[in-house]
Amino acid sequence: MDSNKLTPVIGFAGFSGSGKTTLLEQVIPHLKAQGLRVGVLKHSHHTIEPDPPRKDSYRLRYAGSDQLLLATAKRHMLFFEYHDDGEEREPELTECLAQLDHLRLDVILVEGFRDATLTKIEVYRPSYEKPLLSQNDKNIIAIATDDTASIEKKVDDALTVLDLNQATQVSRFILHWLDHGEAEQKYRAFSNN
Repeated sequence: MDSNKLTPVIGFAGFSGSGKTTLLEQVIPHLKAQGLRVGVLKHSHHTIEPDPPRKDSYRLRYAGSDQLLLATAKRHMLFFEYHDDGEEREPELTECLAQLDHLRLDVILVEGFRDATLTKIEVYRPSYEKPLLSQNDKNIIAIATDDTASIEKKVDDALTVLDLNQATQVSRFILHWLDHGEAEQKYRAFSNN
C-alpha cells in the first residue's frame, strides 16, 4: 500500500441484534482470500475486560497505567485506560481510526458508530420492526437484508440491496467499491470533516 494513501473505511451499521458481527465474521475471510489486509474497529456499549484479574497486564492496567501495549509473538494488544473521572466517555471514531497501523491495512471495516459520518452498509432485518437507517443517513450506500424483495420496493434506486445471508455478495460489493476509487473519495471526504 502506498504510504501516502489513506486506508479505505467502510462501516456496518444497524440496530443491536441485526447480525452485524455475524456478517463481518463471514465477509472477512472472503476479503482475506483476495489478499486484502483487513482491519476491524468495533464499537461496544459494554465495559470490556480482556484479561483475568491475576494476569500481569490486568495488574499493570489497574495499577494506573494510561496505556499498555501487551506484546507476544502472535499478537499485540494495546489498552487505553480512561480512568473514572465521573464522566461517561464515548469513543470518537477518528480517534480510534488513528490508533490503527494504516500502513499494514488495505481496508478497515467498522462495526457500530451508527451515527458517525462514514460510508456504510446498513444491516437490516424487517422482522425486527426497526426503522431503516438509510432513510435518514446519506452515508449509507447499500443495505444487507434478509428480505431483499420487500426492501428493494422501499428504498431509493441509488442504494444497492444485498442479501444478508450471502457473504460472498457483500464481499464482492466491498471489492467493487474499493476497485472503483469510491472508497478513497468517500474516506477523504470523511477525513476532512
